[in-house]
Amino acid sequence: MKSLIKIAWRSLWRNKRRTLITSASVFLAVFLALFMRSMQIGSYEMMTDMAVREAGHLQIHKNGYWEKKSINYFMDYSNEIKREVESNPNISIAIPRMDNFALASYGDLTKGVAIQGIIPDMTDDRINLSKRIVKGRYLKENDTGVVLAEGLANYLKIDVNDTLVLLGQGYQGISAAAIYPVVGIVKFPIPKLNNLMMYMHLDQAQETFAPYNPDLISALVIELKDVDDLSEEANILNERIGFNYEVLSWEQMLQEVVQQIESDNAGGIVMLGILYLIVAFGIFSTVLMMTVERRREFAIMVAVGLNRSKLAIITLFETILIAIIGVIAGVIFSVPVLQYFHHNPIPLTGDLADMMLEFNYEPIMPFSLESFIFVSQGLTVLLIAMGIAIYPMIYAYWFKLLKAMRK
Repeated sequence: MKSLIKIAWRSLWRNKRRTLITSASVFLAVFLALFMRSMQIGSYEMMTDMAVREAGHLQIHKNGYWEKKSINYFMDYSNEIKREVESNPNISIAIPRMDNFALASYGDLTKGVAIQGIIPDMTDDRINLSKRIVKGRYLKENDTGVVLAEGLANYLKIDVNDTLVLLGQGYQGISAAAIYPVVGIVKFPIPKLNNLMMYMHLDQAQETFAPYNPDLISALVIELKDVDDLSEEANILNERIGFNYEVLSWEQMLQEVVQQIESDNAGGIVMLGILYLIVAFGIFSTVLMMTVERRREFAIMVAVGLNRSKLAIITLFETILIAIIGVIAGVIFSVPVLQYFHHNPIPLTGDLADMMLEFNYEPIMPFSLESFIFVSQGLTVLLIAMGIAIYPMIYAYWFKLLKAMRK
């Protein structure tokens, strides 16, 4: 067997041009497959990352909050919950948060806003909110000011150091009214967030919307160290804190994102299948050309005493070696290209960018560098090439010796 592999390897380089052409077809197939799949997986990773940054891996709410989204379903951030969360070795961070809606007013202008009461340092560690500040400053500990999204600030014609009036409903029907200085303006690439968001310190939000319940929050946002099985982790946590609370994974809270990823992935696999079909025909055409060109060579080898079965094995090894050369070259060439696009995503413009913004995604085309992409695509193209190797093997068994000698 070892001698047959040596013969196959030497046979490849007797005609370097033919070998390089065939390897190039495999190389191109691997590169295109990696480029397409990296782009697809990169977009799914971006969608997942945005979902996790907003919702965390898990959230703890009072039962019914996620369905009602009402301030009357806010939960008490009790010492018991704190102990259970702190004692869980798989929880890397747990951030209390208060989400609510209210009317913001400045001068004669009024607009509905989405308010997040946050712990500034912990939130910034998760989502780098301070890096999006375009004017003023980020929230500090015990801050009494607010940070507005740029689109909201432009609509209200309000600037840093101006005073904003807030009016809304508090816990259990109380009126919530307060005035706040604007300390910073933050810019989001997504219009919906940029026109809606307001951030304040959690203590300030609790004082405004629940002055008689200082430990009230809407959700406890949790990030995990090991995210292999979110549902199991949610069930375990739910059992420990009691069934007056609900523990939901981001997949349960943002089902539309999961459905979008699944449907897009199905379409991506279909597109990849079409690419594989084109690739298979491309590789087959070069292997067919290589086989036809070597009819006389095969006939001479059989005529001088080489067994047809050994000839078939040699042709198999030749095709496999050519495929391996093409796959390795394709992967080596793809790595720096995909690495560049991973760190420098392709910006989208025009209608495609507008469509991305409508779905609350940043208008970029990111790429993934996950190792399974390179392994799976390389192996798939290699298997296609091995399947195509059946043709020269069959030819080696059944070609007519005299007819091939005359060619």
